[in-house]
Amino acid sequence: MTARSDTAGPLNYKVIFTLTLVHFTGDFYSSFATPLLPVFVEKLGLSLAQVGLLTGTVRLLSFIVQPVTGYFADQYETRFFVLTGLFCAFFFIPLSGIAPNFYILMGCLCLGSIGSSMFHPSTTGMVPLYSGNRTGFCLSIYNTGGTFAFSVGPIFIAWYVAQFGLEKMPWTVTLGAVCFLFCLKYIPMPVSENMRHLGFFGSMKETLGPVWKPITLIWLVMVLRAVSGQTFITFMPIHLTGKGHDLVSVGLIITVFILAGTLSGLAAGYMADRIGFKKIFLLAHLLMTPTLLIYLYLPGSLVYAGAFAAGFTLLATLPLGVVMAQKLAPGSRSMVSSLMMGFAYGLGGALSPLVGILADIYGLDTVLFFSAFIPLACLVLIVRFPDIR
Repeated sequence: MTARSDTAGPLNYKVIFTLTLVHFTGDFYSSFATPLLPVFVEKLGLSLAQVGLLTGTVRLLSFIVQPVTGYFADQYETRFFVLTGLFCAFFFIPLSGIAPNFYILMGCLCLGSIGSSMFHPSTTGMVPLYSGNRTGFCLSIYNTGGTFAFSVGPIFIAWYVAQFGLEKMPWTVTLGAVCFLFCLKYIPMPVSENMRHLGFFGSMKETLGPVWKPITLIWLVMVLRAVSGQTFITFMPIHLTGKGHDLVSVGLIITVFILAGTLSGLAAGYMADRIGFKKIFLLAHLLMTPTLLIYLYLPGSLVYAGAFAAGFTLLATLPLGVVMAQKLAPGSRSMVSSLMMGFAYGLGGALSPLVGILADIYGLDTVLFFSAFIPLACLVLIVRFPDIR
């Protein structure tokens, strides 16, 4: 085997910016579907079962496709996954605005979701090669592109559809096309590890075999954090509406929550490069439970402060788990990135129906209360993390 994981050079700001732009653009379009669900329901007469099937299928694709794409991205030096994935995201999702029925709507959103799943592992795996000795910080910048997109995308598309109508939604491909042309020029060729001759299981054994235990620990923490995060992101709007907040204020609260996570991701990546990833994980998970409880119980306008504190702690470690896995298994950068982000996040989100059933049985407030303690339970796993700087 010809190992090539030592190809990382000095920090290349232009490439890091381009990779972040890919992440922002793809996630910007991926964020369109959720806020438009009520409009799709009204236009196409969708049942709640169809809404559930639609959102569930999109989430399912995100964590099934990513590991597969991640594996192939590690083996082949091609820009196909990045460019095709980005194209599918910005081209097919806007076409959902003119979908005449449920099946075509499902097709547009699923193709867009597959596209998003294609570019994530490839671009995430490329970040360490152009980060110099600032991998944690650069991957946090890259992650910020996605979280910021998910905070501004829903606001943009809600305004756009309100102003111009759902049938004008395809025109939004113009924004994506401009970004696509820029990325087409500046995205470099990915670097593979030349392990195709080993096959899928052989390459996994070669790269993950010696470190499967710490990789599994990190993955479990990422999944459990995703369960807690997805529970609050999915069900807090219902909780807030029940407390008397109108839809506009609920939207602003969620935006504050996500923007806080954008800031904390940058801060966490910057500090992790200096004091170590394990310490940041311990600190963040110690603070997650109290801040989530504050978010849950603060009254009136004080809930904005609670949303900021909760988002700041809950989303801080998202890029750090990816960096730790990449450092442990540099020969499978894209593969482990997909495990820590797409697969862990998607699996955590796929448990939302179970959380909803528990909320129907025991009450939403009770489920949210106990979900806040999941990050605290993760400390048992985090203390066994390797000390990586």
